[in-house]
Amino acid sequence: MVRRPAREGMAAAPRASGQRPAEPRRADARRNRAAIVASTISTLRADPDASVAEIAQAAGVGRVTLYGHFASRAELVEAALIDVLDRGNEALSALDLDAAPPEALARLVDSSWSLLEESRSLLAAAQRELPQGRVRELHDVVEARVRALVVRGQDEGAFRDDLPVDWLLATMHALMHGAADEIAAGRLEPNRAGPLLQATLLAAYAPQPRG
Repeated sequence: MVRRPAREGMAAAPRASGQRPAEPRRADARRNRAAIVASTISTLRADPDASVAEIAQAAGVGRVTLYGHFASRAELVEAALIDVLDRGNEALSALDLDAAPPEALARLVDSSWSLLEESRSLLAAAQRELPQGRVRELHDVVEARVRALVVRGQDEGAFRDDLPVDWLLATMHALMHGAADEIAAGRLEPNRAGPLLQATLLAAYAPQPRG
């Protein structure tokens, strides 16, 4: 007996019992992934050594679900760091950095300090889990914005040009991490860190008299 082809417009065969449409499954997967990344950020902020099981519990998912999105703790930490840095870069993008370089630097320092304060524990976890080159690469976009401002300040005579740009950037990096260490040790009130960093860096970047 010859099998006749299905007529055009004929209703599709019903799905197997319990099978869900693809789009809701994808939406669930996106929500789970976002919840896992958010929980990684908050959990590692409290404890950089938190386990994958603790992160999964905070996200309200099982470890099998978590590992379905991230094959390792390193992948999970990297995704969380990317999320924090992307949001930080968006915040920096909203700043008016076309003002006079010292004023723009003060704004940039304040916003960068907030980003560092939020991501310090996550960064500590990333430095243990990821190659140093990868951590540096992830920070390149944020650092490029600071570098461009310092170069403009030197070109306009607003910042000292007797020291290399890389050294001035390293100075900012070291001071910010030093401020975080002082807060952790109880020697510095958190609300004083921003103004102190601004004052110290503006003085360090100020043009020097030529003798």
